[in-house]
Amino acid sequence: MTHAAAKAPPTAADPLADLGRRPLIMGVLNVTPDSFSDGGRFDDAARAVAQARLLAAEGADVLDVGGESTRPGHAPVSAEEERARVVPVIAALRRDGEAAALPISIDTYKAATARAALEAGAAIVNDIWGLQREPEIAHVAAAHGAPVIIMHNRESADPTLDVIAEFRRFFDVSIAIARAAGIPDRHIVLDIGFGFGKSRAQNLEAIRRLPELKAFGYPVLVGASRKSTLGVLTGRPVEQRLAATIASHAVALSLGADIIRVHDVAAHVDALRVVAGILDPEGALARAPGA
Repeated sequence: MTHAAAKAPPTAADPLADLGRRPLIMGVLNVTPDSFSDGGRFDDAARAVAQARLLAAEGADVLDVGGESTRPGHAPVSAEEERARVVPVIAALRRDGEAAALPISIDTYKAATARAALEAGAAIVNDIWGLQREPEIAHVAAAHGAPVIIMHNRESADPTLDVIAEFRRFFDVSIAIARAAGIPDRHIVLDIGFGFGKSRAQNLEAIRRLPELKAFGYPVLVGASRKSTLGVLTGRPVEQRLAATIASHAVALSLGADIIRVHDVAAHVDALRVVAGILDPEGALARAPGA
């Protein structure tokens, strides 16, 4: 388990080709004015491309572009507005010499936005409603041969639920939608949805019980970066949650997470190498940059 310094160029046919060989780091690129952590910082194409170059240089494997905030109390945006935010950025990234090598994930639950993003050069669909809000999005992904990241979500948390039983209920529906649309199992990734439709205890339990979710037979994504549960545990504001984020993701990686979705890529590259070193000392040290 290692995050190699040199990565083979991804292909449109298989943007997640390295899954199963090593964990991947997905860098967050919000092109929104109101995201909870970095809203307004990268909401035009030039600033977004500059940030994407930084994430690429730091070691990101995938760029996750989102045009609608999903923070608590966010204002929903129309598909038209969402497309107007993300499509110019994706098109600019595909033209950029430094960032163009990385596959782009479109963070949306809207079929129309996913279609426009894939046509502009995105290669993965990342749906926070697990294909269930607009099932047509699965047909859009299938038509483009795009993998889908299916995130667990609920309209409201129910602290009485067993989190693994709830995952089984939700993901069975989502996987059925994906298969009916023609998406192969090898193009399905499950996301625990840390911070979405769960109590704070359930968020933490979802990471602790990752091996049980891995037993479903699909790669798993964890995205706890800067989330409010970490703020409750540490008493830290959002801009001071890097240590908490790294701790949560290090545990997730040690328990089998295949992708981590992060704002701070460079720090997570180092954390991943240390986790790899603990799990496979000889192999990781032989491949270490300072070896």
